[in-house]
Amino acid sequence: MAGRQTAPFGTWKSPITSDLIVAESIRLGEIALDGEDIYWLEGRPAEAGRNVLVRRTADGVVGDVTPPPFNVRTRVHEYGGGAYVVNDGTVYFSNFADQRLYRQAPGGKPEPLTAENGMRYADGDVDRKRQRLVLVREDHSVEGREAVNTVVSIGMDGSDERVLVSGTDFYSTPRLSPDGSQLTWVTWNHPNMPWDESQLWVAPVDAAGGLGTPTLVAGGKNESIFQPAWSPSGELHFVSDRTGWWNLYRRRNGQIEALYPMEAEFGLPLWVFDMVTYGFAAADRIICSYIVNGSQHLASLNTSTGELSGLETPYTSFDGLKVNNTKAVFEGGSSTAPRAIVKLDLGTGQCEVLRRSSTIALDPAYISVAEHIEFPTERGLTAHGYFYRPTNAEYVAPAGEKPPLLVNIHGGPTGATSSAFDTTVQYWTSRGFAILDVDYGGSTGYGTEYRRRLNGQWGIIDVEDCVNGATYLVEQGLVDGNRLTINGGSAGGYTTLCALTFRDTFKAGASYYGVSDVEALATDTHKFESRYLDSMIGPYPARRDLYVERSPIHHTDQLARPLIIFQGLEDKVVPPSQAELMFEAVKAKGIPVAYLPFEGEQHGFRMAKNIKRSLDAEFYFYAKVFGYTPADAIEPVDIVNLP
Repeated sequence: MAGRQTAPFGTWKSPITSDLIVAESIRLGEIALDGEDIYWLEGRPAEAGRNVLVRRTADGVVGDVTPPPFNVRTRVHEYGGGAYVVNDGTVYFSNFADQRLYRQAPGGKPEPLTAENGMRYADGDVDRKRQRLVLVREDHSVEGREAVNTVVSIGMDGSDERVLVSGTDFYSTPRLSPDGSQLTWVTWNHPNMPWDESQLWVAPVDAAGGLGTPTLVAGGKNESIFQPAWSPSGELHFVSDRTGWWNLYRRRNGQIEALYPMEAEFGLPLWVFDMVTYGFAAADRIICSYIVNGSQHLASLNTSTGELSGLETPYTSFDGLKVNNTKAVFEGGSSTAPRAIVKLDLGTGQCEVLRRSSTIALDPAYISVAEHIEFPTERGLTAHGYFYRPTNAEYVAPAGEKPPLLVNIHGGPTGATSSAFDTTVQYWTSRGFAILDVDYGGSTGYGTEYRRRLNGQWGIIDVEDCVNGATYLVEQGLVDGNRLTINGGSAGGYTTLCALTFRDTFKAGASYYGVSDVEALATDTHKFESRYLDSMIGPYPARRDLYVERSPIHHTDQLARPLIIFQGLEDKVVPPSQAELMFEAVKAKGIPVAYLPFEGEQHGFRMAKNIKRSLDAEFYFYAKVFGYTPADAIEPVDIVNLP
C-alpha cells in the first residue's frame, strides 16, 4: 500500500467529520404524489430539526411549502408519521408545537383548522366526494386518562369534526375506495403491537358520510395486517403474515387471494404511520418492495398473470414508496451514496435523483461497503448482520494490529438494519473502527418466526446475538477481541446496557436514550408501547420478577465496563430519569462513566449541534478508554472515575 501512512486504528484522520455530517445532511421521508407534483418532508438539523414540507413541480422546480416556524410533525403514538396530506395543491398538516391541523392553500399561509385542545391527528386520506379529511385522532384532552384513539372526519374548512370509528385501542391507515363508497382501516388492541396481531375492516359510507356495518376482512389471532390499499378498479389489497411471511393479498368477489406467495417480507413493522411498500401503476400492475434475507428489492407485479419482475436500479433500500401510472418515487439508499428522494420513470426505467440527504461527495477509497454475514448463535440457530471494514485512502494499520469493533444495535427492537450508505458508519470506519450492524433475532426481514424469536426473550436473545456476532468476527481474525464496544439507541440502548451488565464480552459502550429499567418503561411510557413488554418480557405486574431480573439498573453490581450515556431531556418514550439513575449507579461503582443530557431533544436527536456533539463525544470516550489519540481536536467530555 505505497503512499499510505502507517498509523494505529482509531488515529486516522478522516475527511468525514461530524461538522460535515451535520452541515450537509438532512432527513428525508413521507413522500406524497399530487397529480404531477411530488412532495416530501425534510428534517433539517441546521434548523433545530424542523420538518419542512417540500414540493417538486412538474417542471422540476423544487421549493419549500411550509414556512418557519411551522414544523410538520405529529405526535400520535409519539413516533408520528403521516403528518400531512395534499389535495390539488392544498396541504393539510399537523404542526408539532401545538398539534393542531393546518390548511395551506397554494401560495397562501397556514391557517388552523382545529383548536388547541389536546387532540392529535395523523395518517389522513382525502374524501373528495364529501370535501373532508378522514384521519386517525388521538385524544389527550383529559389529564391522567389513557389517550383515546378513533377514526374521525373533518371538513376541509375545519367544520363538522365527527367520530367515524371507535371502541378499539388503536387505528391506522383509514383509506377510502376510489369512488368514496367504502372505507377500510386497521385496528389492534392492547397488549398487541400492530405486527403481532391486527385486523382489517371495511364498511360502506352512507350518503350522510357515516359508516354502515363494518365487515372483518382479515386478521385476528397471530395474524398481522399491513397497508390496506385500493386498486384503481376498487379492489381492496393488503399485506398479511398468515403464512409466516408478510405477503400481498386482495379481496375479490368476497374471497381472499394471495397474489404472489413467497418467502419474503412485503410488509414492515408499523412503528410510524404511512409506511408503504407497494402502490398501483395500473389496475393490474403493482410496484412493490420486498425483503429477502435482510436485503430489499424493487419489483413490478402483474396481478393478472402472476408474474413478478425485478426493476433494476442502483439502490439497495426503497422506503416510502409512492406510485402512479407513470412513476414510482421512493427514498433510495445505496451502498456507496447518501439516501435520496428518487423518481423512477416506469416507462423508460430511468432513475432521477430529486433531493439528496447529503451533498457529501466522497472518494470511494474512503467508503466502507456493507458485507452481509450470517453467524452461529445460541440454540443451534443463526443470526444476521452487516459488517464494515476500516477504510481510509490515506492510512494502513501497523502489521498485525486488528481494529477495534463497534457493534451497533438498531432500535425497535422490532426493527432492522440496512446495507444503505450511512455517513455515521463511515465516520467510524474512516477513522479505523470496524462496525457490525446486527439483525438479532426479533428483527424484521427474515420472516415471522425470526421476528418472534424475541417474544418473552428481550434482553436475552438480542444480547446473545450481539455477543455471538462480535465473537464470530474475533474468531475470523477480523477484529481485536480486547477492543470490542457496543452502542445503540432506545431499545438498542437497552440491549447495550444489558450486554455491558450481564456479559463481559464488550469493553465499553454507549447508550443513546436507552432503557435501564424495563419496569419503569412498563409503568411510565406512552400508550402505543405501554403493553409492548407483555409480549417481549411477560405480563406486568404478574411477572414483575422478570422485569427486575432484566433491568440493568437493578444489577449495576455486575457492570464493570466504561459507559457513556446520551439523553434528550424532553423524551416521552424513555424518560430522562432512566439515564440519570443509571449514571448515578455506575458513578457510585467507580467505573468510568459520562452523561450528556440535551435540552430540547426528544426520543432521537434532531438538532445539528447535538448530533455533532454526541458523535464526537462517543469517539472521544473510547479514545480515553483504549488509549488512542484522535487525529481531530474534539471538545473534551467530563468522564467521571477516569483513571
